[in-house]
Amino acid sequence: MQRMGMMIGLNGDKVAEYKRLHAAVWPKILALISSCNIRNYTIFLREPENILFGTWEYHGTDFDADMARMAADPKNKEWWDVCMPCQVPLETRAPGEWWAMMDEVFHLD
Repeated sequence: MQRMGMMIGLNGDKVAEYKRLHAAVWPKILALISSCNIRNYTIFLREPENILFGTWEYHGTDFDADMARMAADPKNKEWWDVCMPCQVPLETRAPGEWWAMMDEVFHLD
């Protein structure tokens, strides 16, 4: 298992919409996330800065392949079409990233 984290900005005018969307995530999206070997997935919001922090455990063996499968899923593309306009990617993110991935520097069970 690998713990992972990422962050992104949230458009201040879209906070309520983003919360509404994530209070009722589509069942097919939840199933897709699980089928891509992601467990214990949480998104936190820091206001008033409007920074989202996502963290999860990856239980698979090929993260890139699982993420490619997720990205190719038609229902997931629809989900991203409604979520992405709410988000503001960090200017410092790596090329090809939407959410900026983070390095784990500490963990305690």
